Amino acid sequence: MRLTTWNVNGIRNPFGYQPWNTARTFPAMFDILGSDIVVMQELKIQRKDLRDDMVILDGWDCYFSLPKHKKGYSGVGIYTRNATCGPSRAEEGLLGVLPSPSGVPYCDLPEDEHIGGYPTAFQIAELGVDPLLLDSEGRCMVLEFPAFVLFGVYSPANSNGLRDDFRYGFVCALDCRIRNLIKAGKRVVLVGDLNVSRDESDTASALEDMRKAGIVHEDYISTPNRRIFNQLLLDGEVIGRRDEGREVAVLWDTTRAFHPHRKGMYTHWEQKINARPGNFGSRIDFVLVSAEMQRWVKDANIQEGLLGSDHCPVYADFESTIEADGVNVAMMDLMSPPGVFVDGVRQREWRVTEVPAFSAKRMPEFDKRRSIKSMFTAPAMKRAQSSVLSVVAKEPSPSKRGTSPEDAIDRSVKLTTMNATNPLAHDAQSPATCTAVKRSAPTPVEINPSKRQKSDGPAVPGKGQQSLKGFFQMGSASTKKAPDTNAGSPTEVPARAKDEKSRTNETPSTPPRALPDVAATQSGYTPNINDPSQVDSVSPSSATTLSPAQFGAKVAAAERTQRNWGTLFSKPIAPMCEGHNEPCKTMLTKKKGSNQGRSFWMCNRPLGPSGGKEKNSQWRCATFIWCSDWQGRKGEEKVVENG
Repeated sequence: MRLTTWNVNGIRNPFGYQPWNTARTFPAMFDILGSDIVVMQELKIQRKDLRDDMVILDGWDCYFSLPKHKKGYSGVGIYTRNATCGPSRAEEGLLGVLPSPSGVPYCDLPEDEHIGGYPTAFQIAELGVDPLLLDSEGRCMVLEFPAFVLFGVYSPANSNGLRDDFRYGFVCALDCRIRNLIKAGKRVVLVGDLNVSRDESDTASALEDMRKAGIVHEDYISTPNRRIFNQLLLDGEVIGRRDEGREVAVLWDTTRAFHPHRKGMYTHWEQKINARPGNFGSRIDFVLVSAEMQRWVKDANIQEGLLGSDHCPVYADFESTIEADGVNVAMMDLMSPPGVFVDGVRQREWRVTEVPAFSAKRMPEFDKRRSIKSMFTAPAMKRAQSSVLSVVAKEPSPSKRGTSPEDAIDRSVKLTTMNATNPLAHDAQSPATCTAVKRSAPTPVEINPSKRQKSDGPAVPGKGQQSLKGFFQMGSASTKKAPDTNAGSPTEVPARAKDEKSRTNETPSTPPRALPDVAATQSGYTPNINDPSQVDSVSPSSATTLSPAQFGAKVAAAERTQRNWGTLFSKPIAPMCEGHNEPCKTMLTKKKGSNQGRSFWMCNRPLGPSGGKEKNSQWRCATFIWCSDWQGRKGEEKVVENG
């Protein structure tokens, strides 16, 4: 059996990467992972965002702890494969103060209906955080199996010191709940994004962070959250005397135990600096098990080659046969309620009514929904009744059969009585009975042809724009109206043209027609010289004939204007980096200060394993140019060229 944890950074985010974008379904994703239990963090959805393809999965059950108020924030989900495991209880939150599906808080339910291990009132008071607020952000999902209690956790991150109290309270509550359960005799498995590392070997930037903060190794290990975390772990380094109530280490780090000397075993990389190609990251995703479960785990590792998030999956494989309470037993027997599996063989089929009430499939939104496969498994009797109802619905109305309303009522009463006694009697009618009543011929309906039909006469122009060409015609086109009623018959048009021509010949002093304006030519519009209305629209500057020099000057000015506009809206030319002579990329300063909001150019290559800017290497070089300085430099170069 395999257990996998993965911070997906958005429940649909992996589907944009290989190999998940091939099938784009969650069952296909889980099959590629090869897992029986998949714990996801940072789903970034609320309950109203759940969809059928997230919940109604054939062969899988699912449980979600989602934020109650903040949209697109945190969220934890656990998927369990029905063929191999099934929890007996499910809850959300660490403190048990949230209402259960029955409306009663989990901590107030009877002992045989809740998981237990909830902090006492004194322990909650020591947290210094509102318990309802701590549990309402969708950061913890708890499932109980006969083998162990599974915690799927997304711990708060270090938000530049803004939520240190909340983060510390969450870590303390997690430590308290786990220790209470172990004291009660239950085994615990803690998985998820804990947003804390054990020591310097789990963080690539640890030495640089220590140098900037001016601290040494002892100070780094003794930071509040890291100290609590190390006191939970076997072989965790603790400086000085242990805290009260944390005298014993209770959890085992599976990944580090199977790879004790491996360096660079990171599970998270910062996307803003493209740190993943150079493996400049940190190990903050864990699979931790109770100390007595060490022999249950046969392998544990990270899957850094699987893309889809800024984190990578982390898994642990369990033995098929384990020793529990001094007895060898099949692992599957302890991963479902008693009696479902015996010696690894299923004895009872999975039913949705037997899963915990907190299952997403039992939510009111999805309780009556079915998958595609289940739609074709309806009982035969229901299918027969539906066929009878469809036949009744197809019966013609009394008005179309030519029968009176009274006959129609008698017929419907007889048919209803017959269906009540024998629902299949209607299908057994003889053909003569079925064809006794004939339907009247349907009335022909005139259908407008979808295509335009050709006509013998001339087409009559309609009102408005007749073609796309008319959209680009100038305003003079509107002056072309139908011939005036006082203009006479069409036969008089040539005579009028002759008179106009004779008047033109009588006045030889009239200047020749001017050439079209260069600006109008550049814009793609050429006035019609034969149209007097358009000749009037030509600019006065072009009323006289232009010399070749003037015409060339106007063309050059128009081309220069066009280039200036193109430069204004074009993408800026990126400078070349100093180390690789490659185009730089632009970034925006978000850090608060005098430079916040300013853009700068830097090397486009990813950050190297050292975490710093390197020389003569394949990683990011030290190129840094403010965008404002680069624009000024380009302006100076232009001045030099023009001068």
